[in-house]
Amino acid sequence: MDDDLLTAKIAYGFDSLDADKDGRLTEHDHVLMGRSSARSLGHEPDSPQEARLVAAYIAIWRDLHLPSLPPGSEAITREEFIAATAALADDPAAARSTLGALALAFLSIADTDGDGLVDPDEFFTFQRGHFPGIERAASDTAFRRLDRDGNGTLSEDEFVEAVIEYWTSRDPQAPGNWWVGDPARTYSA
Repeated sequence: MDDDLLTAKIAYGFDSLDADKDGRLTEHDHVLMGRSSARSLGHEPDSPQEARLVAAYIAIWRDLHLPSLPPGSEAITREEFIAATAALADDPAAARSTLGALALAFLSIADTDGDGLVDPDEFFTFQRGHFPGIERAASDTAFRRLDRDGNGTLSEDEFVEAVIEYWTSRDPQAPGNWWVGDPARTYSA
């Protein structure tokens, strides 16, 4: 079991989610992520499609992150995020509840054709909205690792399991480590 790997994944995730790069995760970062996802999907600024995505990301902030903050707080620091997320690795029920809800929210964004599955194109487009530097080849390699049954799509279960594993698994061989690409190239433990 590797705490360094887990911390490296969570830190990389935070750095990617901190869209304005101020060292804090806020509602504003979620607005920026929604806009970035909309651009990745080819939606025009200020379009109804962009507004829908921004609303989905704001809902993630308000429903998932904000309730866990002390009253009056409006931000999560990098250190707080790493500690709180790492604690989920030792509480599988809380991880499934919290990160499972996050994964389902992400799935609703990634599944652009509404068929309940995510194909490689949808996965790449979704990931590019969060990780603008991700290359198509890295996304495709990650996708193949996450597609546990090898049928060319990520089911709801595969998608949810990948998110939970990324944020909680200490196992260097866990497929979820590939959520953002090759772990050896993406983050180092």
